[in-house]
Amino acid sequence: MKKPSKKTGQAGKRKPKSAGVMDQTDCHSLQTKYVLHLYINDSGLKSTLAVENIKRICEQHMNGHYNLEIIDIYQHANLARDEQIVAVPTLIKRLPGPLRRLIGDLSDQDKVLFGLDLKIRE
Repeated sequence: MKKPSKKTGQAGKRKPKSAGVMDQTDCHSLQTKYVLHLYINDSGLKSTLAVENIKRICEQHMNGHYNLEIIDIYQHANLARDEQIVAVPTLIKRLPGPLRRLIGDLSDQDKVLFGLDLKIRE
């Protein structure tokens, strides 16, 4: 028995990708906007260090392509509960994916850069 021939119309055709062109989702470029949420305890020393460290890292490595929101867990307890924050300071990288959580004062710059997908582990 003969197989029926497949119909190919405009909807069935795929446009070939150009050689050397990558999708935006395939790599993190400097044009990528980072969305970061840092949950802190406003009176804690580690939280103060975390704020200083993440601001410095963002300015040095993200060239203004970031949105950093600092959230005090005592003023916004509902946000901390919704995000299931169990320790502070906690940095959550929302975008670009995948979602990542970094806990601590963010003083180890190499670990923070790796966690934010800005550096490849050596």
